[in-house]
Amino acid sequence: MVREGDLVAIFNSIHRVMKAEKVLKERRQDFLLIPVPRSLASDCGLAIRYAEADHHSIAAVLAEAELLPELLYRFRDGAFEQLAETFSA
Repeated sequence: MVREGDLVAIFNSIHRVMKAEKVLKERRQDFLLIPVPRSLASDCGLAIRYAEADHHSIAAVLAEAELLPELLYRFRDGAFEQLAETFSA
């Protein structure tokens, strides 16, 4: 489900993650909507997974749509590390 080096963006509501999915699809970004991994707590239940190489383009699209995620994690060496409490393009 989550590959080494992937980023996982966590949103604070299902409504926001679904809007983010729609915007990213419209802009033809490479991402996948996934269940929030069990090791990461979230009330939303869904997250957006994408390759680290795509971070700047995805962040720019989400920032433009005012749909920044609440948290961002990187999957490395079998574990998630939080990158920032605030998401930036």
